[in-house]
Amino acid sequence: MRVLSVAYPLAKVRPDTPGGAEQILLALDRALVRAGHESFVIAQKNSKIRGRLLAIPDLKGRIDNDAAVLMRGACRAAVRNAIKKLKIDIVHMHGLDFHEYMPPEGAPVLVTLHLPLAWYQPGALKTRRPCTFFNCVSGSQARSLPEAAGHLEHIDNGVDTDAWEQLPKQQGQSGYALSMGRICPEKGFHVAMDAASGARVPFILAGAVFRYGAHEEYFQKMIAPRLSKYCRFAGVANPERKKRLLYGARCLVVPSLVAETSSLVAMEALASGTPVVAFPNGALAEIVEDGLTGFLVKDENEMSLAIRECPGLSPEACRKAAAKRFSSAAMIEKYFETYGKIAACKAQMNGSHRH
Repeated sequence: MRVLSVAYPLAKVRPDTPGGAEQILLALDRALVRAGHESFVIAQKNSKIRGRLLAIPDLKGRIDNDAAVLMRGACRAAVRNAIKKLKIDIVHMHGLDFHEYMPPEGAPVLVTLHLPLAWYQPGALKTRRPCTFFNCVSGSQARSLPEAAGHLEHIDNGVDTDAWEQLPKQQGQSGYALSMGRICPEKGFHVAMDAASGARVPFILAGAVFRYGAHEEYFQKMIAPRLSKYCRFAGVANPERKKRLLYGARCLVVPSLVAETSSLVAMEALASGTPVVAFPNGALAEIVEDGLTGFLVKDENEMSLAIRECPGLSPEACRKAAAKRFSSAAMIEKYFETYGKIAACKAQMNGSHRH
């Protein structure tokens, strides 16, 4: 099987990229190579993948409309070139703006919708292009997908739970509260900072500030003024540092202000034995089992109380829930089954043309 994965052109694809779409693409790329398939990935030149990278230029400077137009054009040319020359069986698209560089008719396409559906262009999910399928990454997201879209049974995101179980962790472990991810307004990290301060618990924020004007302004106005010796910004965390941060935390705090379609970092926290405190927005209400693997809270005051109470939860209960519910092996198996169904669509199309 020859699979062409197309990344969001404005984000590099690397193990330290704080983006669910990029991490799922990486997991599938590794699995395809491991299983003996051919994996091609269209992504920025400084990306790190296991298969064959079909590089578009690195994005430099501020991410604005001009940069987006340039990167989408490069991505569109790379997609068309790959379809023309590489005998691709399936195109798997991961970007918010996938409709801008959708391949012409012919190659079957799977679009994984990693972000809230309202963020996509209205017409993008109503394409009449044949052999084009949409996949949601959680039950809560799938329930909001319009019936008109050609969607499949959703495939829940997953993480490599085995990779997070290497260190023993005792119930009652104190320590810092932790948040991780893209530093941007909708993630609400300033709320977590205030909640940890109210709980009198040290706080660490790890992640990247992407070069969007609104993201940089959010960091300067809402994050930087709250930093102190008790409230630190740790920057980007590579996979090993991420493990250490999650292991040492009393809890992961996910204060997202939008309906999250999934949360890989919440799954990784649970796999490492660390409970999660979150607003019940979108899929977070499905991931966190209130009172067992963390707490679902309504406001900043409840968040402060939950941060205090997290050492009373069982790390083993968190790990067991992650292993049972969030395995990347199960996710990959479902994607491979889906690839088979989509390849069959191409075979049916070819057969109908012959008749």
